[in-house]
Amino acid sequence: MNFQPTLVGERIRLRPLQREDFADFYAAVSDPLIWDQHPAKRYQPEIFEAFFADSLASGGCLVVETHDENKIIGSSRFQSIPGHPDVVEIGWTVLGRPYWGGAYNREMKQLMVAHLTALKQTALLNIAPGNHRSVGAAEKVGGRLVDATFFPELIDPRPGYRTYVLPSIIE
Repeated sequence: MNFQPTLVGERIRLRPLQREDFADFYAAVSDPLIWDQHPAKRYQPEIFEAFFADSLASGGCLVVETHDENKIIGSSRFQSIPGHPDVVEIGWTVLGRPYWGGAYNREMKQLMVAHLTALKQTALLNIAPGNHRSVGAAEKVGGRLVDATFFPELIDPRPGYRTYVLPSIIE
């Protein structure tokens, strides 16, 4: 599966993260408020550097660029789920604060889910405990909390994490 496609929407383009994106990406997401519900405080340069290196190494990170300003505003990532060849996690999503509120996240998830749907893959989100903004964002795009009774193998084993399945069509 191609975890680093270029996906083009009405407002945004998603493309593979490159080493040269570091400064622009950090500038877009270095606001401490963006990371206040995350376990790692990635607004700190040394912590962001580790996040960036991990994102590059993942082989599935896409930066989000606006069409109108042609600038990086965030990123998201595809990741396979071991033992589940037909399920792919969409995660590590971060957007600069001016792009919060739904339209950009919705379009990003629409593009990513459409890519997975075309490949007959199911999209999953795992959300850290206490990250209420991400829970709200998942629900805004139609995410359904996974029922451990029916899908125990897909539940994130880390304490407090919530697992959501995204619909194949996000309206």
